[in-house]
Amino acid sequence: MVKQRAQPPIWKQATAYGALLAAGTLALQWFDYRRLARDHMSELYVALVAGGFLVLGIVIGIRAFAPRAPLPFDGNPRAIESLGITPRELTVLLEIAAGRSNKEIARVLDVSPNTVKTHVARLYEKLGATRRTDAVGRARALGIVP
Repeated sequence: MVKQRAQPPIWKQATAYGALLAAGTLALQWFDYRRLARDHMSELYVALVAGGFLVLGIVIGIRAFAPRAPLPFDGNPRAIESLGITPRELTVLLEIAAGRSNKEIARVLDVSPNTVKTHVARLYEKLGATRRTDAVGRARALGIVP
């Protein structure tokens, strides 16, 4: 198994950028800062502003494109309650969404396939669906199933 390299913490990146800026400042002093600043004052200001915008862009980019944790799925209890879906029907709906047949659902729930057919028929009525894919699509649109 190949290990992925972990991203360094943001404070390490900020420290590295600070060190680079300090090294740049030292280099400017090394090359006779006073003469350079006197002869090229406007370019120096432009470079400082550009450097500031570069750092600002990097910070904003890191925050904007950082991976976010997904929100936990709650199953939209309000929709379940308003439609009158029972816990057993919800279980059957989740199994249908997983792609299982009526016989497989009956085996998992330890009930008769006829009982599963009854639950499926009631789900069709409550969701206003005519087939399994339609029921799952409407349930996903309501946020009942992931």
